Amino acid sequence: MGLRKYLEILKIFIKTQLAWRGDSVIQILFSLTKILFASLLWGTIFAGRDKVAGFTLSSMMSYYIISSFLTQLDMSSKVSMEISQRIRNGTFSKYMVLPVNIQGYFVAMEMGIVLFHLIIYFITSVLWIIVFRIRFVFAPDPEIVAGIGILILLGLFFMAQLNYYLGLLTLKYEEIGTFLMIKDNLVAFVTGSIIPLTLLPERFLWIMKAFPFYYVTYLPSMLLIGRLNGELGMGLLVLLCWCVILQAVIHVTWQNYRIKYDGVGI
Repeated sequence: MGLRKYLEILKIFIKTQLAWRGDSVIQILFSLTKILFASLLWGTIFAGRDKVAGFTLSSMMSYYIISSFLTQLDMSSKVSMEISQRIRNGTFSKYMVLPVNIQGYFVAMEMGIVLFHLIIYFITSVLWIIVFRIRFVFAPDPEIVAGIGILILLGLFFMAQLNYYLGLLTLKYEEIGTFLMIKDNLVAFVTGSIIPLTLLPERFLWIMKAFPFYYVTYLPSMLLIGRLNGELGMGLLVLLCWCVILQAVIHVTWQNYRIKYDGVGI
């Protein structure tokens, strides 16, 4: 019975997206800009070269197509903004009286949004491959495809947890809008959405492997173009550990900060 509640929330937000089609168009145009920029930049860099940091031009563009697709699927930044705004204007109480777990509500909301956009962004990615005439590189071992899928789901769940946690910080710090903006730009860099992390210094890369962001976008993208297959197991373990740790932090934060909310806005 409890699970059915979250399924209904998921269905509601799938339907809600039909009223906000403009967001999808903006995201599609953003991915077009990103891939167009990558095509011009790397086309220039690869001029007269066969490989750069182990990438061919085809594999580099394939990486950008896949990472752009995964980046678009993560819409959890809306969760932190929603929570922050609701706390500040005094309407967060609506979630506190719902007969469901608040975090579960936002996770179900995120799943509904992701499922709605999944097919749209997949078709868009295929369209960019055709438009830019990219010789798409897709070479995962069939035996690890399921593992890659689990890694992607764990990454999306971790980002939902992170943004839920950051939203809750408004209960104490009141204004976190600037911090969230900085976070979005920083996350885009450390997840490999801007440039593949393998182009960065090796010492930085080893440090990043201890943190979850390495495994959210960069590793799945690399795995799907047939690289770094040996890191799948470690990626699953590290992401799972971070999800457990962050869940504990969320629990402690909620228990300590919820008493600060007076329900009348800030």
